[in-house]
Amino acid sequence: MIGAEFGTVLAGAQKGDEAAFARLWRDLNPSLLRYLGLGGDAAEEVAAETWLTVVRGLSTFRGDESAWRAWVFTTARRRAVDAARRRVRDARVGSRAVEWVLPAAPDCADLVVDADTTQAAIQVVRRLPPLQAEVVLLRVVAGLSVHEVADVLGRTPGAVRVAAHRGLRTLEVLVAETGVTLGDAQALRQ
Repeated sequence: MIGAEFGTVLAGAQKGDEAAFARLWRDLNPSLLRYLGLGGDAAEEVAAETWLTVVRGLSTFRGDESAWRAWVFTTARRRAVDAARRRVRDARVGSRAVEWVLPAAPDCADLVVDADTTQAAIQVVRRLPPLQAEVVLLRVVAGLSVHEVADVLGRTPGAVRVAAHRGLRTLEVLVAETGVTLGDAQALRQ
């Protein structure tokens, strides 16, 4: 998170300051890639499409850092849905899509403290039902509030809380199976 300087950094990026935009990108892109990794293949491609959309709409964005994060993750979700539709359409016509192998992000300790790589953590999260997995990633990785996740997913805050609770409880069991300590699994809840 950028913090108190966010307004200044955003204003600079909106005026075309490359360094300011780079700071916004560096702050959010690792979390964005982890979130998009839930969908599997082409996470980097979807992230690139997301940032292209963000750049196009940057001058019209108004809000604080929390609203910024919600806006970028909402955009990413929409681009991911578009990409999934393209994959289905391409499969119907028999075209072959390029499969990308993603490198593990270096700061994977945010998901599972000293226990797994980001890719392995995403594999564990993929074992959750889709709604729970998406809610957990948006809450834990993206750092969005319950209300922001509800807006992104088009759900009620209550449904988001229930999905997060169930997802984290299930993750606690799944993570324990991989040898991670209970304390590490509980760190996911914070």
